[in-house]
Amino acid sequence: MVAILLSIAASSVAHASERPPNIILILSDDIGAETVGAFGGESYQTPRLDAMAAEGMRFDYAHAQPLCTPSRVKIMTGQYNFRNYNHFGYLDPTQTTFANILKSGGYDTVVAGKWQLYNNLFENLQGALPLSAGFDEYLVWQLKRAERGPRYWAPRLNQNGQLRQYDPSVFGPDVLNEYVLEYIDTHRESPFFIYYPMVLVHDPWVTTPDMLDESASDQQKFAAMMTYMDKLVGKVIDKVTESGLADRTIIFYIGDNGTGRDIVSLQHSIEVRGGKGATIDAGSRVPFIVWGPSLVKSGASSDSLVSLNDVFPTLAALAGLPLPEDYPGDGDSLLPVLSGQRELQRTELFVHYEPRWPSAVPARYAFDRRWKLYQDGNFFDMQSDPRESSPIDVDHLDAEAASAYRSLHRLIESMPGKLQSTHRWIPVQFYYVFFGCVFSLLALVWLARRFVGWLRT
Repeated sequence: MVAILLSIAASSVAHASERPPNIILILSDDIGAETVGAFGGESYQTPRLDAMAAEGMRFDYAHAQPLCTPSRVKIMTGQYNFRNYNHFGYLDPTQTTFANILKSGGYDTVVAGKWQLYNNLFENLQGALPLSAGFDEYLVWQLKRAERGPRYWAPRLNQNGQLRQYDPSVFGPDVLNEYVLEYIDTHRESPFFIYYPMVLVHDPWVTTPDMLDESASDQQKFAAMMTYMDKLVGKVIDKVTESGLADRTIIFYIGDNGTGRDIVSLQHSIEVRGGKGATIDAGSRVPFIVWGPSLVKSGASSDSLVSLNDVFPTLAALAGLPLPEDYPGDGDSLLPVLSGQRELQRTELFVHYEPRWPSAVPARYAFDRRWKLYQDGNFFDMQSDPRESSPIDVDHLDAEAASAYRSLHRLIESMPGKLQSTHRWIPVQFYYVFFGCVFSLLALVWLARRFVGWLRT
């Protein structure tokens, strides 16, 4: 009997050790690396993120796309935007997402937070919904454009197909966070994947339950939103720890693009204006932290050049699942970095950025930790000119700059895909309105002249 019990216990331990880890991916909205203390930020209180970085791994050179939907499509599919990004606020429903992969491997999957991947303001589209994107359950803001409402106070959220308008006293980020915490409680018996694309800290700048001063400035409200976002991330870590799941759970915290442009923050005692939408470093460098007591080297920082493309293959590797046969290899697994074995053997990153949004300018470019080259030939030293105000004369480069220029040029030339336009995207409706106004104006002028002629006769 003792032998049988020992055999059962050993089998249970072996089975538990073979179970893939729970995965929680937190994607914060509009937050550049300069806002977080662990990355040198000095303007805001982020103690939980700082502790998360101290206990896990911090990636100092992590880059997203400069705008939200391009980043979200990229992180969910692990591919460059030229392959599958066709419209703003849209995810092609035929694409394989990280949730599709993990669900096929036996994971329970859920998304809680910002969706905004079905359609947009300007085009009649039918993109992906959470179920087709691989999620068993969801609680999301802006499932479809027609459902758009407040995301903060008095939020309008859709839970598994049921749209609900909450009372004015309810703070949307709290509802989403509680949903995540409850999901952890009710799904601890099987591996789960939680995708938590937070609505914080995107504008509008609002008060929070911990700071209710409506007279506060936008900068002060942003600071309060940062602190509250940090608090909610801490609640997720606390729930995992208190539930006894820390040793088999890994948590990612990543920003989706740079901070809003009207926010100015201190980083290493230098003022950094948010670069959301722009291709400068402040537009794409984001906080990237990974925490997992038994899975991640503790207290480490990595200087690997990391792209959102890398998340998709990393999650598949964590789950022990193969990548799709048609995956183009745009990203690399970060598992060797997370375990402390080695850094990525990557010296440069390439970006194809065609946001199809009126306020953003498309570009293709490549960069290393210092130099950046655009396909149009503009070359910048990001250390001395972080806002890229003065292109370098490429005919008079020193040896280091010339070598970087040649290498970055080769990378750009080697990449497939091309920009459909180098100009700002203008919705079709604009042309209708513009030419309609011109026609109306000409008609009014013609009628006025006819009327003046009639008066003279």
